[in-house]
Amino acid sequence: MDKVKKGLGRGLSSLIGETKIEPLKNKLAVSDLVPNKYQPRKIFDEINLEELTNSIKERGMLQPIIVRKSLDDGTKFEIIAGERRWLAAQKAGLHDVPVVVTEADDLKSLEFAIVENVQRHDLNPLEEAQGYKRLIDEFYYDQEKVSKFIGKSRSYISNALRILTLPNDVIKLIEDQKLSTGHAKILVGLENASFVANKIIEKKLSVRQSENFVKLFKNKKHRSRLSKDSNILALELSVSNKIGLNVDIQNSKNNKGKISFEYKDLDQLNKIIEIIKSNY
Repeated sequence: MDKVKKGLGRGLSSLIGETKIEPLKNKLAVSDLVPNKYQPRKIFDEINLEELTNSIKERGMLQPIIVRKSLDDGTKFEIIAGERRWLAAQKAGLHDVPVVVTEADDLKSLEFAIVENVQRHDLNPLEEAQGYKRLIDEFYYDQEKVSKFIGKSRSYISNALRILTLPNDVIKLIEDQKLSTGHAKILVGLENASFVANKIIEKKLSVRQSENFVKLFKNKKHRSRLSKDSNILALELSVSNKIGLNVDIQNSKNNKGKISFEYKDLDQLNKIIEIIKSNY
């Protein structure tokens, strides 16, 4: 049993220690297992699933699946933690898989599933943060207990949870994969996160370009620009991305103004001149 615990990770090992285990049962047929109805993760990345399938084909299944007797069908066992491994085992053509059979009520089953998910390496930051929040909200963990359970520092847990401070509409964009988590990290802490998020999508900005866009709102030198029309700000960014230089557009209410380009050496000045010459 000690070897099994070592392969499960600190959090799952601790949870197993809190529940009763059938030590004699160590393998079950793939067809004897059914998915966990409390599985918090509904979407399994196909590429990562394929990689795990190939790994299982080559090396076999190194970690057991944690199961309990199904309450709906006495002949089956419900997966508490390891549904992804079970799916990959089927793809790999395995007939049976290593298991740990434990007694767990519905609440403990959900806790198992959440802890396993937040220990996964390929979990995206939003899913990870949502897992931590569920442990805190539904199981009365504090950040210190989450830290010890998952094996991460408390500051890591605290920083991970910051993504959940984004407005709900931005979080929905991340869930719908219209916005990457790389973009999301840039938006954390911005008062106008929703506006910037929609501009990122509208202008199809890369993470690097988005960082430059956000600097317009964060940099002290650009505080005066906060009063600018959002379309002018977006136009500044668009031109800046095209030529690779900082651009400032001053536009009055009667649509008169000036546009200026910031250059740091003669090469950059020549670049501006060449752009103008080649187009006019």
